[in-house]
Amino acid sequence: MTNQEAFDHALALATRSNIAMLGTVDDNGHPNIRAMIKMENQGLKEIRFTTNTSSRKIPQLKNNPKACVYFVDLDKWMGIMLIGTVDILQDSESRHRCWREGFEKYYPQGVHDPDYSVLRFTARKGQYYHSLKVTDFEL
Repeated sequence: MTNQEAFDHALALATRSNIAMLGTVDDNGHPNIRAMIKMENQGLKEIRFTTNTSSRKIPQLKNNPKACVYFVDLDKWMGIMLIGTVDILQDSESRHRCWREGFEKYYPQGVHDPDYSVLRFTARKGQYYHSLKVTDFEL
């Protein structure tokens, strides 16, 4: 498989996926992984999530912004891992961009709730897994 074919398959998987795994590093250098709802993606380069500002991942990302994102299609036994960094955004534009109906349940003060943050993951490289093969690609 060529790098371009791997990239195209990876992009299709990321675009159709609603859930991704986000990996961060804790204060002891241990990996932490959790399922996240993908709010949007701009190709494979940028993926946005929302989270509580009070969550454990916020201080982890402030201390070490390196992260990975993993999407999987269990039916086709394929996956992609993206490696990059995360920015924590609390500006009005980012908050409005990712706000969804029903978020009031988690953020009672609305879109400007101090406990509402947007995570912008920016990938620099990726790996596409399928049919027992791994293809690396740069972004």
